[in-house]
Amino acid sequence: MASVEEDSPTFFPSDASDIDHSFTSSASSTSFATTVSGRSSLSLPSFSSSSALRALPHRSSDPHWSAVRAASNLSPDGALHLRHLRLLRHLGSGNLARVFHCRLRGFDASSSSAADFALKVVDLDAVARAGGEPTKDAVDGGRLSHVRTEARVLAELDHPFLPTLYARLDASHYACFLIDYCPGGDLHSVLRRSPGHRLPPNAVRFYAAEVLLALEYLHALGFVYRDLKPENVLLRADGHVMLSDFDLCFQSNVTPALLRQRSLRRRQKRPSTLSRRTCCFGGAQTSGDSDEEEDEEVEFVAEPEAAYSRACVGTHEYLAPEVVNGNGHGNGVDWWAFGVFVYELLYGRTPFKGGSKEATLRNILTQELRFPNVVPAAGDDVAAAKDLISRLLVRDPQRRMGCARGAAEIKRHPFFEGIQWPLIRCARPPVVFSPAGGAQKRAAKEGRGKQQRWWGKWKWSSWNRTTKSIAANSNRGIKLVLGLKKKTKEKDGK
Repeated sequence: MASVEEDSPTFFPSDASDIDHSFTSSASSTSFATTVSGRSSLSLPSFSSSSALRALPHRSSDPHWSAVRAASNLSPDGALHLRHLRLLRHLGSGNLARVFHCRLRGFDASSSSAADFALKVVDLDAVARAGGEPTKDAVDGGRLSHVRTEARVLAELDHPFLPTLYARLDASHYACFLIDYCPGGDLHSVLRRSPGHRLPPNAVRFYAAEVLLALEYLHALGFVYRDLKPENVLLRADGHVMLSDFDLCFQSNVTPALLRQRSLRRRQKRPSTLSRRTCCFGGAQTSGDSDEEEDEEVEFVAEPEAAYSRACVGTHEYLAPEVVNGNGHGNGVDWWAFGVFVYELLYGRTPFKGGSKEATLRNILTQELRFPNVVPAAGDDVAAAKDLISRLLVRDPQRRMGCARGAAEIKRHPFFEGIQWPLIRCARPPVVFSPAGGAQKRAAKEGRGKQQRWWGKWKWSSWNRTTKSIAANSNRGIKLVLGLKKKTKEKDGK
């Protein structure tokens, strides 16, 4: 997957004395928080504008907010400015936006990670020059509407798997947005460093489950994402995911509803004499005779079913058939992309990839869904994953899983059986690759004792043996964190 990047103008004016230029902003040896897409999007990325910011309820206790307030108090006007930030390195570039790792001045690197942020910078003049003809979804200014869209999305997000907008900073014709820094890179980098460029089923299930919750939240707000791909799934310091890039979103009305769902629940007839273990992935494990009884569950469904757009935007390998044929699309494009996403994590490639963009688009419309003969592992997990993918990659949106009941329907699929969804943020990530080649820390030390009781063992089978051998190979510069008690140590010269 060759990277595509247009020449971008130099960011920040020459008179911006409050910017620390003690780094090379035009080159980056590794991929961190945001990377240039390995597959070019059909619409240029841009970023947001925002009104006054405030800490929303879910993330209000995040120490990053305290750091921002402490830095703001040092300013005579009580506001955060660019001079309060020290730029450390260039993380990645898009066509018109760049992302930098920055730290609040006055905070030592070893004292607190709460002072580390990502700064997304957009040249508004370049956006206006490259705007071209407005699309039917952007009659108010072409690509400038994507800037406004991402601003609106970021201002409303308050979710553990979605970024927080901490501040809006402006300098000359540049707009700068302070958001979460994700040192773990992106899932596309993880795949490139994985054996066979794919992940084991349990790791696929973990990442897919967290992405599913992020999509569910976006849809509950009425936003259709339209840009799901591994490049846009970042990894936080603790290994959990965070979606990025919301400039291709569009919004529709949502009517929340509580729906009753009948299901079969296994009932234990005789208590087990074995110890019980509770885990976010697998639930309580018991033994003994059991039978099934019918149970009624109440589901919360908030899906933008009335969403409609005719814009052809997105990444060509992830485009749904209704986008390719130009007949108009709605919320179903995200669930098609989710199926492609699970397929790529499991098999290391997208299902309809052809020799060219035109061939890929033609395959999306006509080619039958096929699964490679060499499966990553044998067992029920792979069979369930194939069934999930088959139900998501249905060309008719009316019959596609998720289009009517959204994530609530997908959560019930056997591939996600046993997941205790409210506890997933406490689960231990299966494997984390550091983009710089070192071992990535598993989770923050704070609160680790509380989370430990929800962590279960990941069954890696042959994957465990394979990754151990790779970790021992220093030539590739890769260290793996496999959930073992013994920590790996980086070798000298990394």
